[in-house]
Amino acid sequence: MAFAGAALVSAPAIHASEFINVLTGGTSGVYYPLGVALSEIYAKGIDGARTQVQATKASVENLNLLQQGKGEIGFALGDSVKYAWEGNAEAGFKEPLTKLRAIAAIYPNVIQIASLKEAGAMTVADLKGKSLSVGAAKSGTELNARAILGALGMSYEDLGKVEYLPFAESVELMKNRQIDATLQSSGLGNAALKDLSTSQQISFLSVPAEVVETLGAPYVASTIPAGTYDGQDADVPTVAVVNFLVTSEAVSDETAYQMTKLLFENLETLKAAHSAAAGITSEDAVKGLPIPLHPGAERYYKENGLM
Repeated sequence: MAFAGAALVSAPAIHASEFINVLTGGTSGVYYPLGVALSEIYAKGIDGARTQVQATKASVENLNLLQQGKGEIGFALGDSVKYAWEGNAEAGFKEPLTKLRAIAAIYPNVIQIASLKEAGAMTVADLKGKSLSVGAAKSGTELNARAILGALGMSYEDLGKVEYLPFAESVELMKNRQIDATLQSSGLGNAALKDLSTSQQISFLSVPAEVVETLGAPYVASTIPAGTYDGQDADVPTVAVVNFLVTSEAVSDETAYQMTKLLFENLETLKAAHSAAAGITSEDAVKGLPIPLHPGAERYYKENGLM
């Protein structure tokens, strides 16, 4: 087993019993294919490691599972990570999750709000009185939905109906004309939205710049570029929030080091799994961390002059 920049005697070997459970999200989102690719990278690159991919309700569930020692690495939205560290009960964290540690800031999740064209909505404000799926209850996506509506002075009470469903299920309801719109927080090129855009006439709703200013960090202005989805012929201004790969303090320094190292040595493999991985760079990996870095990850960044 090779270790970059370290003699074998200075780095403890990872034992054959090493188990890495990768916590992802729904199978139709971006976390899942990236998690599958990451688990394969770790299985091949970490000597003796056994890996598993777990489909979850994404950010909030992943962070709680990591705190409970039921996963070794997981994907999560930046605002969810911040709320977890603070112990924000409304966001789904009964107490501060102090065992969480960061591996890396990765790609931004872009808030993509698709509405049936026949519903006549063009901006988020136009959703008043209309039905909207906001993602699984207490998921990172649903936290995004609450935040964006709140920045516009709106709440769920202003909507005609609220559904708490994952991406693919939300799209099925739209195909059946059972809801008007779906808010999905993910990398661009989301499989569920691609499916929807090829079967229905839809509009992507814009999020005004003033909403981004009201929200503040970790939210940033973003764009859904023209042509991202079928029938989308113009750029759509929206908001994004950075995703993080998170581990726990219970994971050994050597394992966290290898997980970080292999992540950045295999970016092409991750891009092949999903185009959203094109947004992952080692230069941005330690920017805006809402929780402490794992010492193993920190070692990697220091060895490579990134901090």
